[in-house]
Amino acid sequence: MINTADSFSFHISLPCEDVIKTKNFYVKELGFNLGREAHNWVDVNFFGNQITFAQSNSGTIATQHYSLDNKRLPIFHIGVILDRPNWKFLHEKFRLKRFFEIEPSVFLTDKVGEHDSFFIIDPNGYYIEFKTFNNLKEIFQK
Repeated sequence: MINTADSFSFHISLPCEDVIKTKNFYVKELGFNLGREAHNWVDVNFFGNQITFAQSNSGTIATQHYSLDNKRLPIFHIGVILDRPNWKFLHEKFRLKRFFEIEPSVFLTDKVGEHDSFFIIDPNGYYIEFKTFNNLKEIFQK
């Protein structure tokens, strides 16, 4: 059995419309490190996790939306859970760049799992969520 307390990284591969634009956004605009690349794909270090963006002629993944605390949120998105100081740093950095697609909000106020969150959107239409919990021990609590 795998010990879920051990540290693991994830990998996800996503189709993209333009590898160069995608690479520039993640590396130059967001400041992520670049991994391996070829003419039709690129790896990005997303907080120690590997996202591969591969050129696709048939488009990207479209998403539907759902409602949480009266906010319209994307069903399909990638994201990261940060401690409060790092979340505040990125919040300010992206605020100055006017990157917010969904403005910073508090979700589940006064409930288990209360957290602050904001979303930006990449050139492929993928939403990226940045989340911080008031109590990190509540990430998986019911």
